[in-house]
Amino acid sequence: MSNKFYITTPIYYVNDRPHIGHAYTSVATDFIARYMGLNGYDVRFQTGTDEHGLKIQKAAEANGIEPLQLCDKNSQIFRDLTKSLNLSNDDFIRTTEQRHISGASYLWKRLYERNQIYLGEYTGWYSINDETFYNEKDLLKQDDGSFKTLTGGPVEWITEESYFFKLSEWSDKLLNLYKNNPNFISPRSKRNEVIKFVESGLNDLSVSRTSFKWGIKTPNNSAHIMYVWLDALTCYTNGVDYLNDSKNDLREFWGNVVHIVGKDILRHHAVYWPAFLLAADLDLPTKIFAHGWWTNEGKKISKSLGNVIDPIEIINKYGLDQFRYFLLREVPFGNDGDFSKNTLINRINSDLVNDLGNLCQRSLTMIEKKLGSIVPKIINKGNKEKALDQSIDELLVKSNEIINEFKIHIYIKHVWDHIGKVNKYFNDHKPWELEKNDKDKFLNVLAITTEQIKNIAIFIYPIMPQKSEKILNTIGIKKSQISFKEINNINIEGNKLSAVNHLFNRIKL
Repeated sequence: MSNKFYITTPIYYVNDRPHIGHAYTSVATDFIARYMGLNGYDVRFQTGTDEHGLKIQKAAEANGIEPLQLCDKNSQIFRDLTKSLNLSNDDFIRTTEQRHISGASYLWKRLYERNQIYLGEYTGWYSINDETFYNEKDLLKQDDGSFKTLTGGPVEWITEESYFFKLSEWSDKLLNLYKNNPNFISPRSKRNEVIKFVESGLNDLSVSRTSFKWGIKTPNNSAHIMYVWLDALTCYTNGVDYLNDSKNDLREFWGNVVHIVGKDILRHHAVYWPAFLLAADLDLPTKIFAHGWWTNEGKKISKSLGNVIDPIEIINKYGLDQFRYFLLREVPFGNDGDFSKNTLINRINSDLVNDLGNLCQRSLTMIEKKLGSIVPKIINKGNKEKALDQSIDELLVKSNEIINEFKIHIYIKHVWDHIGKVNKYFNDHKPWELEKNDKDKFLNVLAITTEQIKNIAIFIYPIMPQKSEKILNTIGIKKSQISFKEINNINIEGNKLSAVNHLFNRIKL
């Protein structure tokens, strides 16, 4: 069985600046990528930008520049975000790259050769904001008789020549896919929504446009460009060079693929994408996971309300790993969440400063001041010490089950439960008193506590990689040494601590 694991974020549309939704998707995907790496997988993690379509053409025209100039500028902002969020991505793909254009063209040719695409005329509602065609039943009628999408965007009635994909022929095969692979779409509530949508009947899908030019020309007719979703969705396969007839090592990653997406684009990924691949006789991704949306202090986030959350501002004010921790801990992955600065501050002060930060500071400073910074040897392990080891062993087993279901917040809760046990062990044994009357117990408590801090640092690596590495560096461990398989074999006895500094600063409300 291959140990390859490939995970993707959606490619982000470059007509806007990054917001908390982009950050959330990216950080959650990064968590899973880092976790799977610790678990022994050969991981590939891709993100990138979606750069074609009418919105981009119009925005470029409004700015008096060429579309590619606009894309180059805005795509770089999203590339910079990967660094600001400390993502571990291996690839950043752009839909204006030749490798992507070649792959999208390859898929079109396969579909066309298999008689899955035909020329017709499209008449109906189209959303420029979503780059999506809508049936009237899926829109919201306004008091003035106009229609809007569920996200509040306008739609326009269009009529134009278009190529169509025979989506209607794939309803039964899609329903069989969902039935035979119950974990293909998660969470369950979103799976049920997709099944209901497909059961209601699928219409053939318009997959080309002629009314604008900014896109990939269809291989069989240069007057048409590919509908943006058929174009964009191939980014996942193009990142591992799957859509061609060559053979290479990267293609192996397509055997185990997870797409992380926002719930607003689930239909495109869970209906259109597998239908394209099935119709082209190509392999499918393993899983599609849809997460929820964020509100701001209980209110819907929108430009008109002026409450869009800039992740860079939050990071600059409260810290990167603090921001990552909050995003991953606060909301069950898959649910909607509410961003509150007070809640963020409370999480930082309680979970990070009080629980994790104080544990490291109190115990490691004691080694630094009393033992010349040398980590002492574990002398013996009684029942209480063995209970901590058992807690780690249970955490290793539980975490696999938890992350297989993408329950990131539960993983974090279990890690913090263990931090609580280590804090209790340290406080109950009162090493500040043992130093005076029982030197061996004093040394043993500090050795045991430091061993558990090592374990904790490994478990928090997917959540807060910078703080994890800071702890590991302090106790003399290189990041390259850490894995769940080797967690119990990493010896720190005799290591010399580097300077012990505070991990987190308390924030006043």
